[in-house]
Amino acid sequence: MMKSQDILILLKLDSLHKSDSVKSEDFSVRALAAATGISKTEVSASLNRSIEVGLAKLDRKNQLPITNSKALLEFIVSGLRYVFPAKPGAVGRGVSTGFEAPGLSGLLSSIAEYHYVWPDAEGTDKGQIIAPLYKTAPYAARQDAKLYRNMALIDAIRLGDAREIAIAKQELEASLRE
Repeated sequence: MMKSQDILILLKLDSLHKSDSVKSEDFSVRALAAATGISKTEVSASLNRSIEVGLAKLDRKNQLPITNSKALLEFIVSGLRYVFPAKPGAVGRGVSTGFEAPGLSGLLSSIAEYHYVWPDAEGTDKGQIIAPLYKTAPYAARQDAKLYRNMALIDAIRLGDAREIAIAKQELEASLRE
């Protein structure tokens, strides 16, 4: 059974593979744990689950885990909002997400009075609080801009209406295919 941290790990793998300065040791369980704030045990279990269901595989050349981007996108668009729904809560301080995240705010003009934020003591934005897909998402997002953008797009899918979901899907698809 998939867990929400699996999506965070898969998006981190995708980000690493598309980075120019990545080294093979960046794919180790220890490095993935440090980059995402998820324990080494959970990272290892997450990789195993993702490989088992076909959302990841081991590269034939170097045995590094890689994301099955097509299957991941299909799962995110078709099922994620039902398996891991987002429910806006009270107004608070945190890290912007959804279409209010840096780099996404120009994609859709928002009529909402408040933005969506992940609760985070280090966050400087104010908005309606939503639980991140996984509790360490704000930490991981501060470490990796591409990961942050993709996690924010996932929140746009989890929270959006049909038009917002279509835009987020298009942007996420482009990001995963880069």
